Amino acid sequence: MDDFTRSWTALREGVAGLADEDFARPSGCAGWLVRDLVCHLVIDAQDVLITLATPAGAPPTRDAASYWEVADAPPTGDDPLDALTVRLAAAYGDPGLLTFHLDDVGSAAGRAAALVAPGLAVGTRGEVLSAGDYLDAYVLEWTLHHLDLVAGLHGAPPPPAEGLAAARALLERIAGAPFPSGLSDTDALLVGTGRRAPSTRELALLSSSGTRFPLWLG
Repeated sequence: MDDFTRSWTALREGVAGLADEDFARPSGCAGWLVRDLVCHLVIDAQDVLITLATPAGAPPTRDAASYWEVADAPPTGDDPLDALTVRLAAAYGDPGLLTFHLDDVGSAAGRAAALVAPGLAVGTRGEVLSAGDYLDAYVLEWTLHHLDLVAGLHGAPPPPAEGLAAARALLERIAGAPFPSGLSDTDALLVGTGRRAPSTRELALLSSSGTRFPLWLG
C-alpha cells in the first residue's frame, strides 16, 4: 500500500507541476503527447476506483505479475481505447481542466486504495486478484508512466526511489529473471519495457544475462 500511495502521489504531483505548454510536448509513450498520457491516467484512476469497488466472490486467479499480459510487439495505436484517449485528451482544450479532473478522480482513487483491505478479492478484466496484488501491479503502471511524463521535461522530479525499486522487482518477476545489476532501476525499466533501445554496454549486459526483453506490457 505504501508503494502505491507514494508512487501515485508523486505522479499526480508531477502532473500538477506542469506548465500549460508541457501538455503539447511528446511523452515517453510512443505516439502520445503529455496531454494524452495525463488523460490515460484519468482513465486509470477510474479503473482503480471501479476495481476496488468490485468485490469478487471467488479466489484470486492472478497475482501482481500475472495481471500483466506480455505482447509480441509494441502497440500500434490502432487499439480503440488508445484512439479514444487521444481524442478525449484533445477535447479537454484547457490543460487546467485535465489537471483538475486527474486531481479530483485521482485523489478519490488514492483514498480508496488507502482504505481497502489488502486481502479483499476484487474483479477486473475478467480476472480476480487480491486488492494488495492489484495495487502492487499499479505501482509498475504509475512508475512507468511517471518516467513517460518526465521523458521530455528537463529537471522534472523523477519517480520515488522506492517505487522504482518495487517496479523493477515486479518487472523481473514478469520476465522470469533479474535484470543485470549493472543497470539502474530506471534503465532496467526503460530498456526492459522497450521505452528506449539499450546502449552497447547495456546490450552486452543483457545478452550475457539472458534476460528476456523488451516486455511489451498490456
